[in-house]
Amino acid sequence: MSSRALLFSPNFPKSPPDNIFIRGKTIPTRSLFNVRLNSPHGSRAFRVSVGHNSGESRRRGSGKVYADVREVRKSVKFEDSLNDVVLSEEELDNSVPWWEEFPKRWVIVILCFSAFLLCNMDRVNMSIAILPMSAEFNWNPATVGLIQSSFFWGYLLTQIAGGIWADTIGGKAVLGFGVVWWSIATALTPIAAKLGLPFLLFVRAFMGIGEGVAMPAMNNILSKWVPVSERSRSLALVYSGMYLGSVTGLAFSPFLIHQFGWPSVFYSFGSLGTVWFTLWLNKAYSSPLEDPQLRPKEKKLLLANKISKEPVKTIPWKLILSKPPVWALITSHFCHNWGTFILLTWMPTYYNQVLKFNLTESGLFCVLPWLTMAFSANFGGWIADTLVSKGYSVTTVRKIMQSIGFLGPAFFLTQLSHVNSPAMAVLCMACSQGTDAFSQSGLYSNHQDIAPRYSGVLLGLSNTAGVLAGVFGTAATGYILQHGSWDDVFEVSVGLYLVGTVIWNLFSTGEKILD
Repeated sequence: MSSRALLFSPNFPKSPPDNIFIRGKTIPTRSLFNVRLNSPHGSRAFRVSVGHNSGESRRRGSGKVYADVREVRKSVKFEDSLNDVVLSEEELDNSVPWWEEFPKRWVIVILCFSAFLLCNMDRVNMSIAILPMSAEFNWNPATVGLIQSSFFWGYLLTQIAGGIWADTIGGKAVLGFGVVWWSIATALTPIAAKLGLPFLLFVRAFMGIGEGVAMPAMNNILSKWVPVSERSRSLALVYSGMYLGSVTGLAFSPFLIHQFGWPSVFYSFGSLGTVWFTLWLNKAYSSPLEDPQLRPKEKKLLLANKISKEPVKTIPWKLILSKPPVWALITSHFCHNWGTFILLTWMPTYYNQVLKFNLTESGLFCVLPWLTMAFSANFGGWIADTLVSKGYSVTTVRKIMQSIGFLGPAFFLTQLSHVNSPAMAVLCMACSQGTDAFSQSGLYSNHQDIAPRYSGVLLGLSNTAGVLAGVFGTAATGYILQHGSWDDVFEVSVGLYLVGTVIWNLFSTGEKILD
C-alpha cells in the first residue's frame, strides 16, 4: 500500500523549506526515512520519501514538497540516531489540529440536532399557514383540527416500525430516509391543498410517515455513540433542535407568507432537507464500530459503553411488555404529549382568537415558549448529568426531572384562566413550556437507561402512545372549542399531567432491565 501527501504548497513564489520537523527531529526535505506506528493491535512500519516535485520547480523557487508513503511488510531496523521515527497511536492522535479533535460523538449529536431542527420547522409551518389557508378554502375549526391531526396518522404508523428498522439495520439509514421523505412531502403540500382536502390529508399523513422514524432512529444512534455520563445533555441538545425548529418556523413563516404567499413556506422549508442529507451521508455512522476515522482515544471511551457487536435479529416483545417500567414510560409519554402537541398545533390559533394577536404577532409570540424550552432542556440536561456524576442514582434523577416536566406545565396552565393581560398569558405559556422541557432528562432519556440495545423499539412503543395523544388531543381540541372554551382544553391537559406524575413516580426506574 502506498500513497502521496502534499507537505508544502506556496501560495506565492517562495522557496520550499529545506527541512521538516517530526517529534523534535530535523529531517531534510530530500531524504528517506522510516516511521513505525505502535498501537494496542500491533506495529506497522512505513517508508517515507520526502522530496520536491521537480528540480526545475525548485530552481524557480515555486516547488511543492511531497511525501511518498509506502507500508513495509518485512522487518525494518529503526535507528534513533538517524531520521527514523517511532510514533504511538496515542501520539498520532495528539498531533492532529484542534478542529479535528472535536469529539466525533458530538458531531453525530449536532447532526441529529439539525435533523430535529428541520423536523419541527416542517411541522409547525402548517400551524401558521393554516390561518390564510382556512380563509382561502373556507375551512371551519373542525376541518382545521382534522388537517392538523392528519399528520399524526402517518406519524403513528412508523413509530414502532422505525424502531425495529433502526435496531436491526442501523440508525443512519433510517434517519436519512426519514428526512428525505418528509422534506418531499413538505414541498408537495401546496399542490395537494389546491387539488382538494383529501389530497392534503394524504400528503400530511405522508409527511408524518417520514417524521415518525426520526425519534426511534436518533435514539438508536445515540445509545451507541453517547456514554451515560453525557446522555441527558446530548438528548437535551437534540430535542432542543425541535424547539429551535419551532422558533425558526414560527418566526420566518409569517414573513414568507406576507412576502411570497403561504405556499412559499412549504417550498423553502422542504428544500433544506437536501443540504442536511448530503452532510449526513458523509459524516454519520450508525455505531462507533463502523467509523474508520474515529480517533483511538474516543473509541476507547465509547467501547467502555459496552456497545453490542451483534446486530439485533429478533425483538423480545413478550419480555419487553412484561416490565412495569416499560408501561410507566408508555403511559407517561401519552400524558406528556397530550398537552405538548395541543400547544404545538393550536398555540397560534389561541393567540389569534383569544389574545387578538394578528398573524405576525401570533407567530412572533409563539417563539418565546419554544426559546424557553430550548434553554430549559439544555439547563435540565446539565443538572441531570451533574447529579448523576455526583453519585445520585439514575432512577432518582429521572423521577425528579420528569416530575418537574409534569407539575410545572400543570401549574402554569391553571393560571391562564386567571390572567387579565396578553403579556401574562404569553408568560404563562412560556413557563409552562419551559418546565415541560425538563422531560428531556426524564422520560425521554429513560429508553436508553432501561434497554439500550432496544432503545429504538422502546421509543417507538412509547412514542406511539404519545402520537395517539397527539391525534386525539389535537382533534378533540377542535371539537371542544366548538362546544366549550379554552379553559376546558387546558383542564384536560392538567388532569393528564397529574396522572402521569403519579404513574411515573410509582413505577419508573433508571436501571437497565433488558440486555
